[in-house]
Amino acid sequence: MNITVLGSTGSIGTQALDVAKKHNIRVKAVAAANSAKTLADQAKELGVKCACIFNEDKKAELDEYLKGSGIKTLCGMDGLKEIASMDGVDKMLNSVVGMVGFEPTLAAIRKGTAVALANKETLVAGGDLVMREAKERNVAIYPVDSEHSAVFQALQGNEGNRIKKLILTASGGPFFGKTRQELENVTIDQALAHPNWSMGRKITTDSATLMNKGLEFIEAMHLFGISADQIEIVVHRQSVVHSAIEFEDNSVIAQMGVPDMKIPIQYALLYPHRCECDTGRLDLTALGSLTFEKPDPETFECLSACIKAIRKGGTLPAAVNGANEAAVAAFLDNRIGFLDIGKIVNTVCENAEYKEIENESDVLEADRLAREQAAKLIETLGR
Repeated sequence: MNITVLGSTGSIGTQALDVAKKHNIRVKAVAAANSAKTLADQAKELGVKCACIFNEDKKAELDEYLKGSGIKTLCGMDGLKEIASMDGVDKMLNSVVGMVGFEPTLAAIRKGTAVALANKETLVAGGDLVMREAKERNVAIYPVDSEHSAVFQALQGNEGNRIKKLILTASGGPFFGKTRQELENVTIDQALAHPNWSMGRKITTDSATLMNKGLEFIEAMHLFGISADQIEIVVHRQSVVHSAIEFEDNSVIAQMGVPDMKIPIQYALLYPHRCECDTGRLDLTALGSLTFEKPDPETFECLSACIKAIRKGGTLPAAVNGANEAAVAAFLDNRIGFLDIGKIVNTVCENAEYKEIENESDVLEADRLAREQAAKLIETLGR
């Protein structure tokens, strides 16, 4: 099998490369946002044909590191799309962070290349368009998020049975059970201290605000063709039950495992085969008990904004996502407070204009307008 990996220097990307090396999967191209040295090292070790750095200011640095290697270097969005639609590739793993991943996913689908998708924003912002084009071209999308992988796994052999309820589990992040008053002075380090998962800064912040679960709510609707009323979010602090499906006969099928992303990454890359995986085994007796509780959408208002946006549909989810990306970047730059993220996301959700998605320009324009409005709110709320 030949694959390309977008976001190869991040948490998902590096684990995907480990899986590829273990199972003799050929990596033909790698791409990263800024880490030119790490990207060049990966490219040389794997013997790829192409390496792409999204930050165009880093292109000269990448060229220098790869001088004499024979590896083609690319940059920017055009470079990502070129790698995503390379000839002779069976599957493209998209693990870049943010809206950057949207256009490369479409490029892969239009080429006819299967997609292993770890980039939530692709479906959150443009799910109507992406799923429509994937269906028209008979292109498979394999979910990499642990929750959606769990649902995908639970569906195997059950594709003809009606889903009554999709149960998405959430860790609750580092602040589960906290009141708004207790969250007033949250620091960046506190927001990044996730109890179970090791992830990038943006995704970890999204987990702390529960935005991550809101994005997954939207993504699940597109991936599995279900309505908002069919999804239930349950806080499961141990992150052992990764999600579950309740079928028409009230049977519930869940996928369980240790909280390690190598399992869903490997399943997406090697589907339908299950092979040895470099993770620990799940020892239920050592766990002792598993708990399940309701989320608090009033305190964690990013979650309610996402659900409100997808119920309205059209470009509203793209607007909510764009506002969140801008707000999280401002928070991580210490320009706004933790609770301001939810305020900004909700305000943009309320003010965004509804529009049906006909093409990618509609999605990108909704994203641009949302970021503009978010920037003005950041200025108003800024420290």
